[in-house]
Amino acid sequence: MARRYIRQFSDGDSFDEIFLATDKQVKTNRQGQPFLQVELRDRSGSLVGRMWNAPEAITRQINPGDFVKAKGKVQNFQGGLQIILSDIQPVRGEKFDMTDFLPHTEQDISKLQEKLKALLFKSTDLHLRALAQAFFMDEKFIRDFCKAPAGIRQHHAYLGGLLEHVVTMMDAAERLMPVYTNLNRDLVLMGIFLHDIGKVRELQYDSAFTYTDEGELVGHIVMGVEMLNDKLKQAEQLTGESFPKELQYRLKHIIVAHHGQLDYGSPKLPMTPEAVFIYYLDNLDARTHAFVRDIKEDKNTLSSWTAYNPNISRKLYKGELADPMAGVMEDM
Repeated sequence: MARRYIRQFSDGDSFDEIFLATDKQVKTNRQGQPFLQVELRDRSGSLVGRMWNAPEAITRQINPGDFVKAKGKVQNFQGGLQIILSDIQPVRGEKFDMTDFLPHTEQDISKLQEKLKALLFKSTDLHLRALAQAFFMDEKFIRDFCKAPAGIRQHHAYLGGLLEHVVTMMDAAERLMPVYTNLNRDLVLMGIFLHDIGKVRELQYDSAFTYTDEGELVGHIVMGVEMLNDKLKQAEQLTGESFPKELQYRLKHIIVAHHGQLDYGSPKLPMTPEAVFIYYLDNLDARTHAFVRDIKEDKNTLSSWTAYNPNISRKLYKGELADPMAGVMEDM
């Protein structure tokens, strides 16, 4: 029997399926009684599952990254769906196809990689072209870069999401730079590629999407500068020349300023035209992608609005609902 994916669930559905547990918390209700809360995921999405009065033996067994066999019922909750669990047990000793459990880009990874390489290698700057070559000579880095998500929850949170996000930004930049003629094209494209490279080490994406210990402690901005420093040395070996200091500073500045605001994690505000351009492109692609995703994946088919999203402090307008009687009336 074919499995049912989370995106196919509706209010009132019962289920008995294998999921990937990506988060686990033991909370207390208003009466002070503990309950188990687990985020359950398959490749189509995730839902929060709650087990009231969960036995301690069960809560101890379940850990993030475990495959679990879960039984329960789906119900509406505050405009969205949640799962009420009747049973949940870890499944160990079995091999599963991760493509059934981790979301992935709908685009062709190999074509995205080819496009990325072509754009970077087209640079007219000897040093930037050598830097691109240094990164592409690192097979493990390229493999990880093409596999990594761009985030855990907020945007492009699926395998291949980082690559898709970067190539989309490059496409947008190529269309906008003829308007903003004072920008350095080669610096912009390399800066877009570099701005999130630290995420290949900040995030763990082999089973569940989580942060590595280094990612939690250091973060992708600092890690990205470290990775750039390593490849600058290799670029110098390829050219036989020193990598220009000012060009190094401009690239590093793009990485450290790409969040745009100090309270968003950037240690520096954008202070060059290329850095502020990349900040806005990054924000544009991330926000637009998240809005489209939330509208597309909203489970409330009886409303023209999505459920309220506390992360963006708003709900989103999906458009007027089609008249369900329209087709019936035409056939009468």
